[in-house]
Amino acid sequence: MAAPTASTNIMLAIHEKRTSTVDLYRPIKQYISYHYSERQAQDMEEDLQTLREMRNEVEKAVDSLEARRDFLQRYFRALCAVESRFPISPEREHVNTITFTWYDTFKQNKKASQQNIHFEKAGVLFNLAAIHSQIALSADRTTPLGLKQACNSFQAAAGVFAFIRDNVSMKASLGPSTVDISVECAGMLERLMLAQAQECFFEKVIADGKPPGLCGKVSRQVGVYYEEAYSALSLQPLNQHFDKTWISHVQLKAAQFNAEACYRFSMELHEKEEIAEEIARVKVGIALIADAKKSAKGAASSLLDAINRLETSLNRNLERATKENDRVYLMRIPPSSSLAPLSAASLVKPTPMDDIFDASKEKMFAALVPDSSAKALSRYTEMVDDIIRTQAEKLQQGSEITRVKLKEMDLPDSILALEGNFTLPLELKEDVEAVQISGGPSGLEAELQQLRDLKRVNQEMLVQTEELLQKEAREDSQFRSQFGTRWTRPQSSTLTKNLSDRLNRFAGNLKQAAESDGRIERAVRDYSTLMAILDCKPIESAVPNLARPIMSLDSNEDAVVGELKQSLRQLEILGAQRAGLEDMLKDMKRKDDILPKLMARSGSYDDLFKKELGKYDSICQEIAQNIEAQEQMLLQIQAQNDNFAAVFNLEDYKAAREKSYKQIAAAVTKFQEIKENINEGLKFYVTLQDAIKNVKQQCSDFVMTRNIQCQEMIEDVQRQVAGLKFTDEKTSYAYPSAGQPNQRGAQQIDPQSAPHPSYPQPPYYRSGDQSTAGYMSPPAPPQAHPSYPSHQPPYHVQQPSGPYQQPPQTVQQPNLEYSQPAYAGWRGPPYYNPHSQPAAPPPATSGAHPPPPYHVPSYPPQQGNPYYNRQ
Repeated sequence: MAAPTASTNIMLAIHEKRTSTVDLYRPIKQYISYHYSERQAQDMEEDLQTLREMRNEVEKAVDSLEARRDFLQRYFRALCAVESRFPISPEREHVNTITFTWYDTFKQNKKASQQNIHFEKAGVLFNLAAIHSQIALSADRTTPLGLKQACNSFQAAAGVFAFIRDNVSMKASLGPSTVDISVECAGMLERLMLAQAQECFFEKVIADGKPPGLCGKVSRQVGVYYEEAYSALSLQPLNQHFDKTWISHVQLKAAQFNAEACYRFSMELHEKEEIAEEIARVKVGIALIADAKKSAKGAASSLLDAINRLETSLNRNLERATKENDRVYLMRIPPSSSLAPLSAASLVKPTPMDDIFDASKEKMFAALVPDSSAKALSRYTEMVDDIIRTQAEKLQQGSEITRVKLKEMDLPDSILALEGNFTLPLELKEDVEAVQISGGPSGLEAELQQLRDLKRVNQEMLVQTEELLQKEAREDSQFRSQFGTRWTRPQSSTLTKNLSDRLNRFAGNLKQAAESDGRIERAVRDYSTLMAILDCKPIESAVPNLARPIMSLDSNEDAVVGELKQSLRQLEILGAQRAGLEDMLKDMKRKDDILPKLMARSGSYDDLFKKELGKYDSICQEIAQNIEAQEQMLLQIQAQNDNFAAVFNLEDYKAAREKSYKQIAAAVTKFQEIKENINEGLKFYVTLQDAIKNVKQQCSDFVMTRNIQCQEMIEDVQRQVAGLKFTDEKTSYAYPSAGQPNQRGAQQIDPQSAPHPSYPQPPYYRSGDQSTAGYMSPPAPPQAHPSYPSHQPPYHVQQPSGPYQQPPQTVQQPNLEYSQPAYAGWRGPPYYNPHSQPAAPPPATSGAHPPPPYHVPSYPPQQGNPYYNRQ
């Protein structure tokens, strides 16, 4: 039962923020005149006018969404150029007469004003993200192009909101601000835009008819994004800021797509006949919808209709599955708490905005960058980079020392082995999983049987092809004996030598392949005991466990294990702290922007550098303390592990475990070798089968052509005999064929000038249950008015029955080339030239042959190398 179609999905777009008029031209020009010179102020006149026009354009209504998007991006880059040159703040030496005012887009009666260019940048970026969301909402998602445009635009909107949250919100919130540009709101809107972008992908997979499992994963990720947005809306400061309809919409969307995921996964479970889990999943989906509908008010009616349709589908599937379980399966329904979490597949991410917002190439006010400030900033950046690099190396070195020391002590593997949670080394485990996924050693017999079947099919086809040529040769010999010297056409053996040679080569290939098959089967038998370990599931069950000592004098095993585990947990905490310290370093560097301070300062920068670099002293001290604590903890763990190894006889366990590893690795290696050889064999037989089919088709064409020539030649011979009788008896008509009345009349006809009767060629085709074209047997002597059937050949070669039937094919008559002339008077096609290039085999169609699981290369295989490795 199909769920509600994607066309009913309702999505949201964001309105732009409103702003008030502000004059940038006069204050900035005065600043340039005062801090630089009047001449430079005049030189910047064009840039100042452009900046004024761009700020006025921000206040105007939207004409074209795409044009508005491009304009906002240009204006943001211009603001970046202004920020690095003209500090805007209440301070006296800065541009202190510019005040930016912006209204909250979700509370239109609330506004805030700041003398802070970051506040202006936040408003512009918010409007850019809103325009991206409007472009997405205006796209026609019923078409593939519109769906792609909507998805890309939602991801772009998410990228802008993420940029606001990470780079602008904190700086814009230093003074009075609006909630819509806060870190919390920007993060919530990013999640909302990602949810709607993922929803576009869900609409696509549904429209493309993808499997229920994939649709369920995509739907689950949509629900995850909506859940994250709803969680943010439920907390301060957003829970009192947004209209209830927003919260209801997001809540219902989260429930809808989580229930949709349950619905899609239940369809997949139904196909696998896992009815018990299917019923449990459907019940979870119904419960999600019911809970959301209780608390969601004010949502759009179309959204409620879609949820109701989904709920109806879930109830219908639940009723059907319950009946099937009660009547057939009788499975126990697991509780919802025991179900594993549904897997999700995220197909979207915020679009990176660094390149779009990069103002390094912005030409506006380019001439006003002070050289001293640029050099000072470069010096400071090098100092910070040196601190970051040194501290990062210390952290990485500490993590590497921990990893090496723990590996030397076989921790925490020995603890996991004692608890029964031990796993194989990752590489070996992946190899074993790959073996088991491919069928494991128990599946080799089926593949060996496939080799036998393919070999039998090739042998049968080869025998049929040889019989075609032998039958034609016998018939030619019979007629040659019957007509003597009048039978002037070449003997069959002179024409079929190349075909016979190729058939002999194929027979030799099959013989060599049979020997290789035998070696494979012997290898499977010889190594079956070794490879049997690979069928163990889980594979860890084949590895020995670390057992507690049978007898103990003081019974302190639990205390030894507990102390060691506690130390390992503390060491893990230190490692997590190092990761956090490294992130803090990077975050401090990212936020460390002293360019405005450099541009507002003259003279020596040493005092400023010393003050600014002091911000990193505290984190450097924390890193040193972490490394020292780790060293002490490693010494403690070393002593505890020595005690642990003595109590639990760890050395014997390690030896047994390594022996088991080697056995498993040897079994994997042997399985892979045998598997590779079997695949090479399958590839060989399929390739050879195509080659034999090609030669068989050539032989069928040859036999058909020879049969047509045989008919014509019999007619000419009989006409010659009839002409002799007519001359001897001096009659005015030719004798008819034996046993037939004369129907030509009394008028004598010259055999040379008489028109040749039209003999329709037998049809050349393949029927659905035959693998070769029909060919004609030697015809009876012609009648006075010969008539030959044009629907079916007299007989066909019988295709042997078996599991590998040739699929139905439509065979086009080949464009034959000929090397030997027919006998005198021959009016049909000359003999088929076996040396000419064979026509390409017809494309494979679906039939009884199972398609090979690999690409078959062109035949013949490489000379001098059997089709797979010798055992």
